[in-house]
Amino acid sequence: MLRRVLIANRGEIALRIIRTCRVLGIETVAVCSDADRLARHAAAADQAVGIGPAPAAESYLSVERIIDAARTSDADAIHPGYGFLSERPELASACADAGLVWIGPPPDVIARFGSKIEARREAAAAGVPVVPGAEPADQTTAGIAAAARAVGSPVLLKPSAGGGGKGMVAVHDDAALDEAIGRARRGAIATTGDGTLYVERLLERPRHVEVQVVADRHGTVDALGERDCSLQRRHQKVIEESPAPGLPAYLRKRLAAAAIDLARHAGYENAGTLEFLLDGDAFWFLEMNTRLQVEHPVTELVTGVDLVAAQLAIAAGEPLPWTAGALAPRGHAIECRVYAEDAARGFLPQAGTIDRYVEPAGPGIRIDSGVAAGSDVPVHYDPLLAKVIAGGRTREEARRRAMVALEEFVLTGIRTNLPFLRAAISHAAFAAGNVQIRFLEDHPELLASAAGEDATAADTMPPTRRDVWSHFPGWRLGNRAVSRGRVRRRPPEGADGTSGHPMPPPTDDVLSAPMPATVTAVLVAPNTEVAAGDTLIRLEAMKMELAIRAPASGQVVAVHCAVGELVQPGRPLVTLDQVADAGLEAGALGRRT
Repeated sequence: MLRRVLIANRGEIALRIIRTCRVLGIETVAVCSDADRLARHAAAADQAVGIGPAPAAESYLSVERIIDAARTSDADAIHPGYGFLSERPELASACADAGLVWIGPPPDVIARFGSKIEARREAAAAGVPVVPGAEPADQTTAGIAAAARAVGSPVLLKPSAGGGGKGMVAVHDDAALDEAIGRARRGAIATTGDGTLYVERLLERPRHVEVQVVADRHGTVDALGERDCSLQRRHQKVIEESPAPGLPAYLRKRLAAAAIDLARHAGYENAGTLEFLLDGDAFWFLEMNTRLQVEHPVTELVTGVDLVAAQLAIAAGEPLPWTAGALAPRGHAIECRVYAEDAARGFLPQAGTIDRYVEPAGPGIRIDSGVAAGSDVPVHYDPLLAKVIAGGRTREEARRRAMVALEEFVLTGIRTNLPFLRAAISHAAFAAGNVQIRFLEDHPELLASAAGEDATAADTMPPTRRDVWSHFPGWRLGNRAVSRGRVRRRPPEGADGTSGHPMPPPTDDVLSAPMPATVTAVLVAPNTEVAAGDTLIRLEAMKMELAIRAPASGQVVAVHCAVGELVQPGRPLVTLDQVADAGLEAGALGRRT
């Protein structure tokens, strides 16, 4: 049995793991960036260790700092959660080198499936069909474009080292290939450091169905049913359910058998998920997530198992805690992800301080959350705040429980996607189980409904939180205890809340930041001539890239930001001559959730 587990993550998944460890009598160590010193997971663990500045690259994505934190806290194991370093073989290898137990699959397995190109080859070798596509050896723009044309439009450009649906760019027109390849490569480099791309045929309206597998070190591999994750935005999941509605029993068996075959072929250990695209009776392997999934609670509700407890047992060398094939799903479960984002404006991520927070309750309702009233939602990380999971004897009972729970959920101070979730879960097509990956494109009325409901959300936002004094519980930095005290949040440098750049008066010629974000590129200077559609500034926030474009031809009068600067909503970025409203294009980067 493990004695003390360090959780190399934050937010709701860190709290989720802490709860299971408490049940099992295992001590926990949380890691915290400077932005998360007051976060719930830091207070909930037996010990909290500071690991560096707010940017993830300097804290949660630093293998060295995570290993140092484990040594400092005398942990004997590391659980990576999902996202961040959970699918990095470097951390798994570093655990072995440091004599720590890694709660996940072997590093060589992570490496093989971390390359989506290699994962496709593994699946093919195991006899599992893969989505038609190409893995171009020539990674120049011309080489990738040639591969895309050979596959045939429409295509999907995907980062080989990516995952979780992030960083993908759809291309419907060959003329747009060069620009799309550049955007996909930038996203891949920004999120994984690897710009390698591959090409898949874009299936227009398939279902996205995945299979949960668990494997121990003694040769036992089991599949715990499937989850339908088709309702997505920006290729990222929003609502998931288990079992997949309307799936024939023979197709369930074929999916489970394919998942077990591939996991066994790969020498897999611990919990993992194999994702597939379905069209009628045909299915194709998409990718394998070598970690715990965000949506694992729906599987837990219908099988009655604790997947985190199973992970801990397997990592400790114990056999699978149940007999393979013995867990038949009972009932139905639906999960709705609550994000800090504005659905009415293209699901733009939001940041700020939560004012009021009241979780719903009731029969069959489970809330996995990482926030509370007074929690700061920083711009540096994924915008997932909480998950509403509803279970019932039937899909309709689970759906109606989810509807009531979403209606009762109170979260103010920042905009969230709760209005959108309420509209989606109540939609007639969702109620009928008619969901595929282009559900949002086919039902634009959902966003219109969310916009109408969200119109007064900003009125609940407190005018400022800069001068609020906050109490926080004792926590530890390394071995040094910090006693209960008060911290005053200071405004940024500059009287106007900026880093010293002069602020122009608001006019129609000023293009402003639509959301809290970091400036990643400034592509113009004063006196630059620009044409309509030219990209002027690139922003990044919560794993999303935003291009601020010129809405008409003109000349740059002034630039009011610099690369690396954190800007707030409404912050002026560029002043143009004879230009009206700003243009915006958003593209997903990202982690996985």
